[in-house]
Amino acid sequence: MLEEVERWLATRSWSVADRPLHRVLAAKQRTGQSVSVVLPALNEEETVGEIVRVIRHDLMHQAQLVDEIVVVDSGSTDRTSQVAASAGARVVHRDEILPRVPAVPGKGEVLWRSLLVTGGDVVCFVDADLREFSSDFVLGIVGPLLTDPGVDLVKAMYDRPLAGAAGQGGRVTELMARPLLNMHWPQLAGFVQPLGGEYAARRTLLEQLPFPVGYGVELGMLVDALHLVGLDALAQVDVGVRKHRHQDGQALGRMAAAIYRTAQLRLARGHLIRPSLTQFERGAEGFEPHTYSVDTEERPPMAEIAEYAARRVA
Repeated sequence: MLEEVERWLATRSWSVADRPLHRVLAAKQRTGQSVSVVLPALNEEETVGEIVRVIRHDLMHQAQLVDEIVVVDSGSTDRTSQVAASAGARVVHRDEILPRVPAVPGKGEVLWRSLLVTGGDVVCFVDADLREFSSDFVLGIVGPLLTDPGVDLVKAMYDRPLAGAAGQGGRVTELMARPLLNMHWPQLAGFVQPLGGEYAARRTLLEQLPFPVGYGVELGMLVDALHLVGLDALAQVDVGVRKHRHQDGQALGRMAAAIYRTAQLRLARGHLIRPSLTQFERGAEGFEPHTYSVDTEERPPMAEIAEYAARRVA
């Protein structure tokens, strides 16, 4: 491991217990910063309501850490929007944000658009499929941004159990993202969960970053933030255990392809020769091929969008 990374691990990797709630609240009051929490959601009616309720109870009612909770629904066919609204979130549909730019499917698309419908100086992203959710996820990753002006982006780190086995979750991280980062961006080798969906950042950073529209958004954001603000402006916080719905192997394959594509663009700023992935499923006549397109689109930095600039002026 690089000496720089070892030093970073010693100075920029913390536990949620390192910043108690009262200390974070005092820093928020002193600095006057506001905090937005964004949940990108697609068919998450079973889990999104409890996440919203926990954040509202712990960090809006009992303590005034979070200023707004916004659920951005990216086209759910279940009751995700109704459940989230009933729990107290402001719900916005992806297609209602920046309608002049046709929306495309993908998590990164939703995160990018969320910048237009939130106002926080600090924006905290939380996946909507988490189970047994703890508000420590939000407190942990928001804390350093409020207490340390030298930190611009904070990722959550945690254990990811799979089928009862500790540490076996995060298969795409171990098989795709971690090797890519270690080989091509070794400064980022210290991140325990580089693809984790729970992270917070200053709006001033997020609005300068391009957003891959799909699964590559987390890796792309880390790499671009490293080049923009440097390693010491990045951090991670241990928040315990993350439990969520795991995807099947083929879905993970498509995720891995999108992540590889994101890395490839940042290495060469070129184009994939074949931006698609063929996988196989056994059917009545044997193995049948199914080909999926790999996300090839990225949204520009939000600071370049006229509607966003106009909103900031207003």
